[in-house]
Formats: sequence, structure tokens, C-alpha cells
Amino acid sequence: MYTSAHTDRPITPETTPDGTAGYFHNTYLRLPDSFYTRQGPTPLKNPRMVATSSSSCALLDVQNTPANRAALTQICSGQSLWPGSQPLAMVYSGHQFGSYNPRLGDGRGLLLGEWVNTRNEKWDLHLKGAGPTPYSRFGDGRAVLRSCIREFLASEALHHLGIPTTRALCVITSDTPVQRETIEAGSTLLRLARSHIRFGHFEYCYYRGLEKKEKNRFNNLRELADYTIWQNYPDLKADSNYYYPAFFTEVVRRTAILIARWQAAGFAHGVMNTDNMSIIGDTFDYGPYGFMDDFNWHYICNHSDHYGRYAFSQQPEIGYWNCHKLGQALTPLFSDTRLIEQALNSYGTIYTQTYLRLMLDKIGLVEQEPEDIQLIQDLLQQLHDSHCDYSRFFRTLSHYPSDAACALLQQQIGKRWLENYQERLKSNPLDDYTRQQRMKQVNPKYILRNYLAQQAISRAEQGDFQEIDKLMTVLAQPFAQWPEFEHYAAEPPPWGKQLEVSCSS
Repeated sequence: MYTSAHTDRPITPETTPDGTAGYFHNTYLRLPDSFYTRQGPTPLKNPRMVATSSSSCALLDVQNTPANRAALTQICSGQSLWPGSQPLAMVYSGHQFGSYNPRLGDGRGLLLGEWVNTRNEKWDLHLKGAGPTPYSRFGDGRAVLRSCIREFLASEALHHLGIPTTRALCVITSDTPVQRETIEAGSTLLRLARSHIRFGHFEYCYYRGLEKKEKNRFNNLRELADYTIWQNYPDLKADSNYYYPAFFTEVVRRTAILIARWQAAGFAHGVMNTDNMSIIGDTFDYGPYGFMDDFNWHYICNHSDHYGRYAFSQQPEIGYWNCHKLGQALTPLFSDTRLIEQALNSYGTIYTQTYLRLMLDKIGLVEQEPEDIQLIQDLLQQLHDSHCDYSRFFRTLSHYPSDAACALLQQQIGKRWLENYQERLKSNPLDDYTRQQRMKQVNPKYILRNYLAQQAISRAEQGDFQEIDKLMTVLAQPFAQWPEFEHYAAEPPPWGKQLEVSCSS
């Protein structure tokens, strides 16, 4: 059991007030107060509910009813507090575009607390756009409607694609003016996560410790690691000499798997700073993300990324770089730092094996054969050279060898790869129908394209929130057939491929 050095007593589960309803635990407050600043949200004017995720509500045992939506509107606009919550702003640091920033933190968000549902599952509730904090760095602490909608849609979309991610409960907008390029509506998003601890939390403790001279200068680092393991890695044994190495090894493993899933899905995060990296391997802090339309290895989804540091092709390497920075921050906890290098060396193998397995699933192959790596590499090169729509190609391939699919695929990438693929299928243990059905369960028909998100945002800014609900319907079942929403699976219009999204989004 984790014991806080700050309180000198063990943290034990509290009893549920009525035996059935969830409750707040607020264990993060057991850490030293140097980890956070306690404060409440700054209220928004005339708040209105924009969207709610029923599946996220279910995680909290909250029914998506008019009465609960009204209560959430008051809570998420800062008009009232969720009973039992104890809001705070976290402090952390991080490497941003390769350069270390010694003091970041929750500049526009608050951790309301840790909600424990009736299944004894803990969910952090984090309110984005809650107003200024000591870490706002001259910002207004607000979020705008477009950024909240983008995160709401993306987190739910990735979840239903099977990619580890934070979740989103609801979006609120208001009459509070916020100055960006123009005046926009101040809005909030209530985010759910198993943990909001980032790589940057550990970097903050490490670099602050380096500035000190006393013997126990890394106590905060050790306490943060113990707390994180207790909360999110409870299977690690505290009496083992491999305690911290096992923790770091698991973080490296989860990070490698996460990024392999991004790559297979054609998803680019856009801002892979270490302060945007989740310690539990979730997709975290959505900003200028993007699902690729036409396949481009060097796709840059973030218009602010002028040098392509976070281009699609760079994501696996940046994931490793970020893990390296985390390993450096954890060095005071290791008696043998060679174990850090050992964990880092596992990253490439885990990433490659995971990515290969995902790509084999996408092309319907059950057992790997020696020539499969080359088959996949040749395919990706063909997609890149032909500027073929990534998601639509794999969905069409899921119908191969129907006449319509063959004609379209040949038009997209030519005959040569398809001939090699057909030859490879002869040794595949699945018949065509079974293979097609399996492929349709991993190759989505519907993805969150930038232009679809933008259409929903544009209508929402005019007070029409129905497009968000329609998008959520198909994104919640992206592999299904939706005849009434067939247009969401169409190739983007030319203007839709030219949208620019920046860090302000």
C-alpha cells in the first residue's frame, strides 16, 4: 500500500456514502502541496450544454438525463461544484518542441477530483477552460468552443477505434467573450482519465531536485513515483528491487504500443511534448491532431510545427525520445541506471511487433511470413506515391476480391501489389468471406476527418449542435454500416484537405 510521506499515514479506501452511488476520493491532495495549487473555477456567463457523451456518463454511473445535463452545465461552467470535489491545478514542466520549459502546469484547467464509481473504478475529472491559475503564463485560462469540440470528438472517436485515450464527458459554451484571433465563446470540456499525471510531472520533480543541495532533494520524485504506481500500476511489488525499473519498463511498453496504434490508424497527434505524454499510455491533450486523408509519410497536422518535428513519420522516434527524457528524470530512483537503457532498448522491438501485427490485421493476414514486412512496406510506398486516401483504401481492400473493389484498388495503386497480395493470400488460412469480415472490424469506414470536425464546429458556433450528435453516432460505431450517414465516409472535398490547424485549436 502506498504511504504518503507527507501525511505519514496510509491512504485507504473511503466508504461509499449510500452504498451505491459514486464518490470523490481526492487522493492527489495527499501529495505535498508543492505539487498543486488549490482553487475553484472562474464562472462562465449564461452557460449552455453543447454535447454529452452517454458512454462517458456511464463510466461515472451518471445517466444522460435532462436533469443531470442541467446539473453538469452548472458544474462545468463553474457556477457550482460537484459535491465532494476539491479542485486543484497541477504543476509540471516538460520539453516543448525539444526545449525544456521549467514551469508549466494546468494553465487553463483544474483537476476536480477522483471519482470512484460503483465498480470501484477511479476516474480523474478535469475541467478544461476553468479560468486562470498560477500556471497560466499570462494567458486567460479559457478554452474556446472549437478546441473543446475537437477534443470531445477526438477522444471519443479514438476510444471506439480501440486506441488508448482520455475520454470526454461534455462540452459547455457561454456568453463569456474570449480573445483569440477574433472574439470567441468561452467554453469548457470535462475530461475523464485514469490519470492526469504526465511525463512532465516527473521532469519537474527531477529538475527542481537538481537545483537543491540537501540529501533528500529527490523526495518529491520518489513520492510521485510511489503514488503513481499505487494508483495506476498496483500489480508491481513494492518490496522488489525491480520496483522502479518495472514501472519505467511498463511506461515504455505502453507508450510504444500507443504510438503503433496511432500509426496504424493514420493518426497524428501534432504536439508530442513531454508534458502532453500520459504516464499510463493514453492519448492525451488533443490540440492540432489529424487523421490523414491522402497518405503522406511526412504529414504535418500542426500548422505551428514549422520544422516538422511532430510529423506523422516522426512519431515513433519522438515517442522514444520522450521516454528517454522520462528515464533521465527517474535516474535518482535507480540503483543501476543500466536498467533505464535496458527498458529503452525494448521500445523499438515492442513498437515494431505491435505495428506489424496491426498492419497484418488490416490486410487480413493471420500468420506472419518472412515476406510480409516487404509486402507492407511496398504497400505504404504505393499509397504515399499515389496520394491514396489511407482509410478508404483499407476499407476497400476489406472487400477484395470483389469486382468493384479490384477495379478501384487497381485505379489507386496499380496491379503489381495486388498480384503479390493475391499470391500471399494463397497461404492465408482464412477463406475470403471470413477474411473480409475480420478486416471490416479493424478498418473503419468512418474516421474523424478534419473537415467533418470543422463542419460540426461551424454549425455549433451558430447555435446548432445537432451535427455533433450525428458525428458521435457514427464515430461510436466506426466499423458499422450507416446508410443514412454514408456521406461521412466519402472522400473529403478539396477544401477539406487544405484545412490548417494550429496549437491554438
